[in-house]
Amino acid sequence: MDSIYQFNAPLYNSESFPLSKLQGKTILIVNTASKCNFSVQLSALEKLYQEYKSSGFTILAFPCNQFGQNEPLDNLAIKDFYQDQFNISFEIFGKVMVNGPETHPLFNYLKSHTRGISQNRAIKWNFTKFLINSQGQQVARYAPRTKPETLKQVIESNLLQAAKVNTAKSDKRISPKTPIFTSLKA
Repeated sequence: MDSIYQFNAPLYNSESFPLSKLQGKTILIVNTASKCNFSVQLSALEKLYQEYKSSGFTILAFPCNQFGQNEPLDNLAIKDFYQDQFNISFEIFGKVMVNGPETHPLFNYLKSHTRGISQNRAIKWNFTKFLINSQGQQVARYAPRTKPETLKQVIESNLLQAAKVNTAKSDKRISPKTPIFTSLKA
């Protein structure tokens, strides 16, 4: 099956992370930058992560210095900055290229499955977001200006779908009283 699970990516400490470890999770992949005006979204991303992580949701931050040189820090300094300034607890990867000949294969894959602004495949700026379902397939692509909190409904929908798939696989039923989410607020 065509999915993100075929890729590995280096974490901030250069350790290779196989994305196959995330099978069954709903994932939001974001190219980030510490000096970008959109970096305030990191707080909102952390709130989403905290709200839905127990339901099978995670976020992967991929720092990138291709747009306005907004990520001048080295990998360890990026991790420290994200944690100190935004209290980030989701996975932070090493810096990657998201466009051009040195594009990380994961981002080539993501771009090949959706188009962005003006139907262009190239990533135009920091904080482009890619939603991945529990089967590792891309569901949607969101522009940098899309605020993370506006993605709650689509995240909940994907988590619900994942729960149904898992229930069907294990042949167990979810009790109507069993909460799937900690909050359904928009």
